[in-house]
Amino acid sequence: MHTPNTNDGTNCEPYLRTDLNLGTLGELPDWSTAPRGDAREVAAALKAAGFMGTQGGDIAINRELGLGTTGGGRVNRPGEAGPIAKSLKEKGYDAATLHVGWGMESDAEIDAIVADIVAATVEHDFPLYIETHRATITQDIQRTVAMIERNPGVRINGDFSHWYTGLEMVYGDFLGKLDFLAPVFERVRFLHARIGNPGCMQVDIGDGTGRTYVDHFREMWTRSFMGFLRSAEPGDYISFNPELLPSRIYYARVFPDPDGALREECDRYEQAILYSQIARDCFADAQRRLSSVDG
Repeated sequence: MHTPNTNDGTNCEPYLRTDLNLGTLGELPDWSTAPRGDAREVAAALKAAGFMGTQGGDIAINRELGLGTTGGGRVNRPGEAGPIAKSLKEKGYDAATLHVGWGMESDAEIDAIVADIVAATVEHDFPLYIETHRATITQDIQRTVAMIERNPGVRINGDFSHWYTGLEMVYGDFLGKLDFLAPVFERVRFLHARIGNPGCMQVDIGDGTGRTYVDHFREMWTRSFMGFLRSAEPGDYISFNPELLPSRIYYARVFPDPDGALREECDRYEQAILYSQIARDCFADAQRRLSSVDG
């Protein structure tokens, strides 16, 4: 059973699509440089900034501007994935990411849900990507790898901050853990980009250099791109989405300014632009590594 990738219908070489999860624009401070205006004005500004699509947003406007659109959802039990895939495909979405279960399921329950998601993906020719997320079936690395071994057709949305911080991946053999996660990286076809450090799961990365935790995320993203490229076919692409969320839901950190008012530590929109450049560097690195091996 062939699990489809996101594909643009062309014969172009497999590529990286730098998108933006629109949650990044939520509740931004007034001093953010993010675009303002109506939906069309914002979408046009995002395209001008180099984004190629959005997760969420107005499909008609995006299509008019040449932007892709992806969606999302939640699946808790067998039978729920098919209607989600059918509905989102009919609306014009390119793919969807899913939160799956609550993390308390047995292996048998997990397998029943995952098999249903894979079957819905194939039946509707619409990619559904299970997200690595806290409080879901993918909340720890051992259980996720075991799930993949039992269900090799599954495809993943890598949201690695949940593991990097939540499982304190640097405690112990970090590179050994990356090798253990090889089955995950081989199946990543979508990325939610958020960089955390060992204690906080969304932090300011400055200019992206000189911080070990940033280098760790670069490596996870590069290995994910390699997994995609190893089996990608003409027209296939992998969607990379900075997803930098507001302080109201305890993602963006806030600190007192000189007047004592709480202020987000960075401009999430500017960080998203930087993330996209890092992704392009990682994709090029993945291509070089594979070329070196093939050569």
